[in-house]
Order: sequence, then structure tokens, then C-alpha cells
Amino acid sequence: MPNFPGLVKTHFANWPLNLNLNETPLPTPEAKMLTSGLTNTPITKVLLIYTIASAVVLSIFDIKYLAVIHISPHFWPYAQFWRALAWQVGFANSTEALFAAMLVYHMRVVERAWGKRKMATFILTTLPYTSLLPPLLLTILRPLSFNNLNYLPSGPTSIIFALLAQYHATIPYTFRYSVGTSSSKDAGADADANDGADGHSKRTPSLTLLLSDKSTTYIVASQLALSQFPAMLLPAAVGWTVGVAWRAELLPGLSSGSSGFRVPAWVVGEQERRAGPSGSGERERYEDLRRRMEGEVATASGMEGSGQAQRRGAGEGNGLVDRLRGVL
Repeated sequence: MPNFPGLVKTHFANWPLNLNLNETPLPTPEAKMLTSGLTNTPITKVLLIYTIASAVVLSIFDIKYLAVIHISPHFWPYAQFWRALAWQVGFANSTEALFAAMLVYHMRVVERAWGKRKMATFILTTLPYTSLLPPLLLTILRPLSFNNLNYLPSGPTSIIFALLAQYHATIPYTFRYSVGTSSSKDAGADADANDGADGHSKRTPSLTLLLSDKSTTYIVASQLALSQFPAMLLPAAVGWTVGVAWRAELLPGLSSGSSGFRVPAWVVGEQERRAGPSGSGERERYEDLRRRMEGEVATASGMEGSGQAQRRGAGEGNGLVDRLRGVL
């Protein structure tokens, strides 16, 4: 142990020190999930910037009317079917853009759990469904609603709710808490008196809500879905349905597993890994994860292992001394 001048000779002075400033433990997947801000989430960062910037551009150039859809007269009789591809370009007002940006920021943990390649694959492969299904369903529902449903607000609402479905299914909650109502002491005393007189319980039942740390995300999502009631409910419901169907591998031509289409690795700045004849590619895919976990385990058990080694060495030394004494 190094001799530090002025160190008081207590039982803390002989504490084992094993400091190596040159070695830094690799971050584990759990540490990456708990990283603050937008670290390790380039796709989410681009989506967040686009959500805010597109709303600002639509307001500055006063072209909001080009993004919204009215089945009549845009589709019939003007035949402006290009709006079915352009309605998700941006939100028309700042309130919806704010709620959408908050949702995108909350769902950054999905990219940390998946990786940027899978995140980009999900957005690109579900984009045709989230873009074309809401206008198509609105066209079908309009005559069934006696022409009351005719308006589709602009903005990438379907994409965000498709990601929200993955957030709901992939990310577990950290803690849970309950919010309930309780009666006052006077009401409790009156209830006890009534119980003694009548022999029956007349206490008012309390209302208890079981919430988690993810509840705030769902509250923001409900605010976005109800912002332009009932027009915004359709793209929100379609986005959630597309996300659930993608996860269940029900979308035609798409799959959430490794057998489905994936964005090329060079698009997101990664290196393509090809499977060898002995299946080495599958092992290499999880090689980084294994190294991170081994590094974290080694770091966490370093102090404990050194202490056990010292105690084991001391025990072996004492046993050797006893055996020598027995021989002599």
C-alpha cells in the first residue's frame, strides 16, 4: 500500500487500493438505457429535430393548407391524391408539435434498446402503412358517417404512435405508485358508529389508481390524440395498430425478426456482418454485448475477488504452517 503523508493510522488506512486510471469499464446495456439526454440515439435526435423544424417551416412559409386533407374537395373532385403522401410532413400548430416532441424524447429508450439500425428499419418499413392507411380509411368512413368525418390533420402522428406501441411492449416500468382517495376522520367515526348500530358496513369505497413512471408518457400521448377531436384519433389509432401488427409479424412483407428486411448497415454508419459457414456471424452480432457484460462483471466483482483471494491465501498459509508443525 502506498504511504500517504498525514494519513491517520486507523483501520481505514489498510484498506486495499486497486486503482487503475488507464482502464475504463465498458458501458453495459443497462447503463446505456439509463443515459440521460439523447446520447446514443441519432435516429431519435433527427426525428425530434424534424418534428419541430417542420412545424416552424410550415408556419413561416404559410403552407399549412397544403399538408391537411379534406376528402371533399381535395380527393373528390380535385383528385389531389398526392396529399396522401404529404400529410405527414409536419404539424399545423405549435401545441401538437410540442406534444409530439415530448413523445419522441420519451421514446429515445426504444432506440437504445434496439440500436439505430433496427430503429431506422422500423420507421422506413412502416412508413407506407402509416402514410396510406389513414387517408384510405377516412375515405371509406366518410360516407358511413354521413359525411361528418372529412378532415385529416397533418403531422407524423401515425409514426409516433407506432413507436409508442414499441415503447409500451419493449420498455418495462421502473417503479409503480398508487393514487387513491380516503375519507376524513369524522366520516370514519360516523361510519364506525353506524356499524355498531346497524351491524352493517356503510363506509364509502375509496378510488385507487395504480400508475407507473411510464404514465406521464401515456398522458402526453392522450393529449396529442385528443388535440383535434375526433380527427386526430384516426391516425393515432392506425399508428398504434401498425406498431402492434409489426411486432406480431402480421404486416405483409415485413417482419420484426432477423429474417425480415433491414436497412443496410452503411446507411446508419455501421459495418455489415456476414454469417460464415460455421454460423460465426450470429456470434459476432452479440460479441460487443458479451464484452460489455464481462467488463461490468469484472469491475463489480474486482474488490470482492481480491478480498477473497487474500483470505484464501492466508488460509492456505496457515494450513501449511500447521502441517509443518505436525511433521516436526
